[in-house]
Amino acid sequence: MPMDIQSIHLPRYHEIPDVGLYLDQTVKYINRYMAQLHCPEITASMVSNYVKKDYIRNPEKKQYSAEQIAYLLFISIAKIVLPMENISRLFDMQQQTYSAQVAYDYFCLEFENVLHYVFHLKPEMEHIGTTHSQAKAMLRSTIIAVANIIFLNSQFEALPEESH
Repeated sequence: MPMDIQSIHLPRYHEIPDVGLYLDQTVKYINRYMAQLHCPEITASMVSNYVKKDYIRNPEKKQYSAEQIAYLLFISIAKIVLPMENISRLFDMQQQTYSAQVAYDYFCLEFENVLHYVFHLKPEMEHIGTTHSQAKAMLRSTIIAVANIIFLNSQFEALPEESH
């Protein structure tokens, strides 16, 4: 199935269910977005490991909040190009300056912006946000790397099968 990049929309923070999702529901929710991007799915054991290693907070009453789901969506996308240690460092940088909601919504806007550029749907990347920082530059570089991998994978998928 070809990718429809124009229809890609990561849920903004206020669109993420905040009623508390159980582990299996959380995994299904995130994997719905990963499938749109043709990216590797996450598993319940991966999420449990992220909690164990303190990349995200423990669920309350076995339920994951919007903040935890936002972090998991970011992890699922960023881990395509970064090891977890570096994702954790990005989280540390983000938490010194921005709330999870502001940082996550910025990530979504920037991700969609870069995807549209990499897939040649617009002639240049827009400038998102008003501040400049090392953290934002590193985040944009991460997003560019992910978008290029998604683009390349989609192009390889579209190639006709060669007989050997």
